[in-house]
Amino acid sequence: MMPMKKLKKTQGFNRRKFVKTSAIATGGALFIPSLLSAKAHVDGDDAIKVALIGCGGRGTGAAMQALLTQQNVNLVAMADAFRDQLDSCYATLTADDISDWSGAEGSVKERVRVPEEHKFVGFDGYLKAIPLADVVILTTPPGFRPIHFEEAIRQGKHVFTEKPMATDAPGVRKVLAAAEEAKKKKLNVVVGLQRHYQTIYREWVERMQAGAIGDIVTSHVYWNNDGVWVRAREEFSQKAGRPLTEMEYQMRNWYYFNWLCGDHICEQHIHNLDVGNWVKNAYPVRAQGMGGRQVRVGKDFGEIFDHHFIEYEYEDGSRMFSQCRHQPGTMSRVTEVFQGSRGFAPRPGVLVSRSGQEIMKYDDRQDPNPYQVEHDQLFDAIAKGEYRYHDAENGAHATMTSILGRMASYSGNIVEWEAAINSELSIMPAKFSWDAQPPVLPDKEGMYPCAVPGKTKVL
Repeated sequence: MMPMKKLKKTQGFNRRKFVKTSAIATGGALFIPSLLSAKAHVDGDDAIKVALIGCGGRGTGAAMQALLTQQNVNLVAMADAFRDQLDSCYATLTADDISDWSGAEGSVKERVRVPEEHKFVGFDGYLKAIPLADVVILTTPPGFRPIHFEEAIRQGKHVFTEKPMATDAPGVRKVLAAAEEAKKKKLNVVVGLQRHYQTIYREWVERMQAGAIGDIVTSHVYWNNDGVWVRAREEFSQKAGRPLTEMEYQMRNWYYFNWLCGDHICEQHIHNLDVGNWVKNAYPVRAQGMGGRQVRVGKDFGEIFDHHFIEYEYEDGSRMFSQCRHQPGTMSRVTEVFQGSRGFAPRPGVLVSRSGQEIMKYDDRQDPNPYQVEHDQLFDAIAKGEYRYHDAENGAHATMTSILGRMASYSGNIVEWEAAINSELSIMPAKFSWDAQPPVLPDKEGMYPCAVPGKTKVL
């Protein structure tokens, strides 16, 4: 992989450039006969060819969902930084029974057509896998998303990409530029903010945007739970039979390093922040807040915080109050709540008037799995030669909302959206190789420095 170049600020991206359709185009689908690459029809093969970039747990699940669609879909290439992850993913996808992974009975192994020469390992694997496909699935750690997305669009591929779409403002701007190219090329792009593909959320948000509870005055969004996995350096050193390089370790334990993950306010809480923006049909103008680390303080927890509380302000003066916390034994809550001038939305699918009258109560028990729906709809559009989905712009702005919150909690100061999105501060490594130095390094005790509000510079 070539070294990253510093992105110059050539234009001021503006939060007012808001696509009101959020993730899903509301107009009629546009038929483009050439949408599906001509490669897919060589020698009478009408299969939609897929390349998987990032073969961890989320990549395995996304590939499974793509292969479970009703269209003729084949996985033809795989790429990952680590061979063991690629092999594990391949074994899962070619198993006789996938029910433990997908809930679906049977197997998708007949759709996995990845010869050994199409399995690519290393930082540059994506460059070799993308040309082989019509659709690219991007499920690496988010720090790599901008360069992978840019390359997929440059090569004219449809994309399913997980969220978040970057870990810093230069990365967001790179994604926004590629999103414009995707529109010009009529390439379908679906982002894994799956609530946009979840019936209960679609109907709930539509009712609120239509004024069912009046103007939205305050929003409360939460991702509070015990946290996620942590991977000790010693575990992988023992498996490798040697000490890991610093780059190897951070890649293995990627959730705890900002250049890879963006902090959990980006990696997970983006879902709730995105819903807040979706309901408001807007993005914040500024943010301020606080955060720190009280529980996750060991050397295996890298540099990220374990709690954030952010107050976002929209242009109309309304506020979104955001909580995200990774602390075992504390209250678990992952949801969104809205207060309107004429009523309340106490939880997804429910709307109540100020007098207590029930306006909406949606039962979602029979609804399809949104993780599957987003793939079903993407591959249906591609198979029919239709251009329907352009999620990348909203995905980038949702990512920037998360990064804005991180900037606010790390600095302890008010951060303006315009200053944040046009920041030249990159947190990415100068180059990608196993012996290269990541942007943050441990001290002699193995501890990593973390942000100190009032001292840390974020712009």
